[in-house]
Amino acid sequence: MNSAPGGPGSAVRRFAERAVGPIARWTDASWPREGSRVWRADGADGLVRYVKVHQNDRFHGREVTAYRTWVPALGDAAPRLVAADERLPAIVVTAVPGRPLGEGVLRTPEEERAVFVRIGALAAAVHCSTPPRTPSAGEGQPAVRRLDRHLDGARAHLGPGDEEFVRALAARSAGLPALDLVPTHGDFQLRNLLWSGRLAVIDFERSEPQPALRDLVRLSDAWTGRPDLHEAFLTGYGRRLTPLEEERLAVDSALDAVSGIQYGAAHDDPEVLARGLRTLAMLRSSSSPGLRERERR
Repeated sequence: MNSAPGGPGSAVRRFAERAVGPIARWTDASWPREGSRVWRADGADGLVRYVKVHQNDRFHGREVTAYRTWVPALGDAAPRLVAADERLPAIVVTAVPGRPLGEGVLRTPEEERAVFVRIGALAAAVHCSTPPRTPSAGEGQPAVRRLDRHLDGARAHLGPGDEEFVRALAARSAGLPALDLVPTHGDFQLRNLLWSGRLAVIDFERSEPQPALRDLVRLSDAWTGRPDLHEAFLTGYGRRLTPLEEERLAVDSALDAVSGIQYGAAHDDPEVLARGLRTLAMLRSSSSPGLRERERR
């Protein structure tokens, strides 16, 4: 058995081989960020699987629950869970073909719009995989409670008025009605969408019941400055957002932007930092005159 240097530890190797048999080659497939531990496992049987060790029990529980409940409804647009071990905590999943859409493959505008129609249809399949339900008290609300901590870490990178803008949005969210909860991916962005002529989605460790718009928060960065891609997504999604969803999307996007700026600064991740700054600038440029007036008070 040829194991590439830097492969998983012996306990993870034993777990994976109990599930699928001898593994001929391990290849590091982790994201270039802290805490990511993923390997491509080429089996002696000629099949490819992926082995992932989660950063914590919460991520493990979310991903395993997603694979065992709503993910099978996506068919071949998602991997399948082969085995899970909560003690490690680790999973083995099947491979799906394709390259991440975020890798910068050149496409014509027409091709891009066709891809975003597919993305919208996949998002709809995720959100319709189980019936929606009414949230219990406090469920599915914006994560305002972490705002002060995130602002402390992001403040050095914010421009004049940014903090006041975000706080005004967060305050406005307190009076918004609750939205129904559906299965959400939780990190629905281009790097987790694989394209091979067909579309697939991976990485469900942030999956949980939330309002459907949650999956548009990070994806919306992909159509900043490209309203045609936004329209293509909505075409595939099969409906437009309600006014309430649009308002909640602005709130959740602002909170996620500040979180991303704080994380990117703390972990030397310029991609996440830049995305947060772009999102904040986009939200401020498109905010209503009434909100801008409240920021200045």
